[in-house]
Amino acid sequence: MSVFKSEQFRNLHTNNPPLFLVNIWDAASASIVQASGSTALATSSASLAWANGYADGNALPRAVLLRAIDSIVRISKVPLTVDIENGYSDSPDQVAELVLQLAERGVAGVNIEDGCDPAVLLVKKINAIRSQLGTGSIFINARTDVYLQGLVTRKRQLNESIERLNNYVACGADGVFVPAMTSPSDIASVSSLVAAPLNVMASSDSDNLDELINAGANRISLGPAPFIDAYSTLLETSKKPLNTTSRNHALTYDALNEMF
Repeated sequence: MSVFKSEQFRNLHTNNPPLFLVNIWDAASASIVQASGSTALATSSASLAWANGYADGNALPRAVLLRAIDSIVRISKVPLTVDIENGYSDSPDQVAELVLQLAERGVAGVNIEDGCDPAVLLVKKINAIRSQLGTGSIFINARTDVYLQGLVTRKRQLNESIERLNNYVACGADGVFVPAMTSPSDIASVSSLVAAPLNVMASSDSDNLDELINAGANRISLGPAPFIDAYSTLLETSKKPLNTTSRNHALTYDALNEMF
């Protein structure tokens, strides 16, 4: 376990400007992002699943995940955080064992989400991880999908997210993540009412980074957007020798997920 990299990664969440992560999915994308000067590497669970022939949504086998991480760790010179979706199990002990395996490989952090599961299940998983690895070890970024999955009415989304995130922090999460939360006022509320660094997601062509930063985001990531951009270019390039035409060669999340 690389305690140094975990502490180094933790410290990146207190910097100004915030930590900006261009999400990667294999050793090649990691090498390119690292060469650009990035201070950390972060996988996108969707991108990594697609790169290995699986749909996003907890379908990736653990063995495939670990092999992919081994190849990324081999070339990594900066801290690496890995998105493990819901931990690929409903068993807190099995999730903790997976996180331990990642930590033993030198992974500095993980993203873990509640998805559509009851919030109490993620609390149990975080507790199990901390019991297995201890505090101050791997950085746990706890994600709530209240906005992304529309788990409650729009009026209740902010308060529901804050309640869940505070519960996750209380049991050991180091950071919090709310994908699909884009309102600056909502970001500001979470930032002020949850005592942990806040991760939000921006699109690759986002022109509102200053707005996200000013609202209180400590960490900004791109999710699967870099993968979609890269493979949309591949799709367009592959069509040219075949003399096929299309109005729009851009791939989408849904189109990619339907391929597997």
